[in-house]
Amino acid sequence: MKYDFETFVERAGKDSTAADKVPFPEGPEEGTKKIPMWVADMSFPTAPFILDAIRARLETPSFGYFELPEEYYAAIINWQRVRNGAENLSKEDITYENGVLGGVCSAVRAFTAPGDNVLVHSPTYVGFTGTMKRLGRNLIHSPLVRDADGIWRMDYEDMERKIKDFGIHLAIFCSPHNPTGRVWEREELEKAVELFKRNDVLVISDEIWSDIIMPGYKHIPFQSVSEDSKNMTMAFYAPSKTFSLAGLVGSYGIIYNRYLRDRVLRASESAIYNVPNVLSMRALIGAYSEEGMAWTDEMCAVIEQNLDYACTFIKENFPGVSVMKPQGTYMLYLDCAEWCREHHETVQDLQYRGVKAGVIWQDGEAFVMKDTIRMNLALPTRVLKEAMERLKEKAFV
Repeated sequence: MKYDFETFVERAGKDSTAADKVPFPEGPEEGTKKIPMWVADMSFPTAPFILDAIRARLETPSFGYFELPEEYYAAIINWQRVRNGAENLSKEDITYENGVLGGVCSAVRAFTAPGDNVLVHSPTYVGFTGTMKRLGRNLIHSPLVRDADGIWRMDYEDMERKIKDFGIHLAIFCSPHNPTGRVWEREELEKAVELFKRNDVLVISDEIWSDIIMPGYKHIPFQSVSEDSKNMTMAFYAPSKTFSLAGLVGSYGIIYNRYLRDRVLRASESAIYNVPNVLSMRALIGAYSEEGMAWTDEMCAVIEQNLDYACTFIKENFPGVSVMKPQGTYMLYLDCAEWCREHHETVQDLQYRGVKAGVIWQDGEAFVMKDTIRMNLALPTRVLKEAMERLKEKAFV
């Protein structure tokens, strides 16, 4: 490979939530090296061309006020055209947000009032849960269901029933889905669009994971499904998951419908200081390049290798634990319900032993599904293998 996905970046004490925090106060056993596998960022080194873009900007020793340059918009337009087939995207369709959750917040504020209900699938990304609670909106969860092959699917009847019963006119859609790793098929998206249209439901589509797609699958932007989906949807993207740039802050929205876009912009401008950071802007331009595309393809190949290894290891060594191999994202969502029943333990007991062994994994119940754990596989394969062996020896006992 051209790029480095074998170096494990030691981030402890280097401004890293993933490396510095643990879900239990006592943390790993003394002398045990921590392997962070919870927060959704990477343990790979930052891509060198992104660092080059930042260094180049540092050569000008001035960091005053600025406006986003044409180069910024051109990078987004080209990236979306090549990666997602967005042929008619223009600068006017693009909005800036300090984060994808910031964009979700602005859209929710623009089209709902405190006390309103908002539809979302469960398992539910914890960021949606916290954001809606702070805004005083009520999340109505429509559970995804697993088919005979273990694939997570939308329950359209449940979605429509809850939309009608709770008077819902705004839905948050996660594509690819976090934490399950589903990459939605066109037919599934078409059915969702039809459902939302006939019930007068606008859609916020969080597509932050859209670059991390496994071979054999393709991300289909919700807005690309039809003219209806294009006009009902406010989509939000960022380079932060793809290139692990969350600490730099910065995302963008794509909103083709001018009325929706103007409302979101007014909500964004009225409540927060929502302006870009000059180094974050330069990092995006560096990331959304030809080299960035090549790096992303190599990264996805490494993630697929890790997913294959982890899913096989779990199947062979952890009876009672089930997992759908993710079609996108680098997160695994473990259903430990059967294992917990057979061993008369709680999932917290299991998580605790993993943390004591230095594997810092995440409470999956926070995603609104009992007896689950979420794991981050964006780390060198050799480190993943060490983590799985630790879990085999000290957690699943």
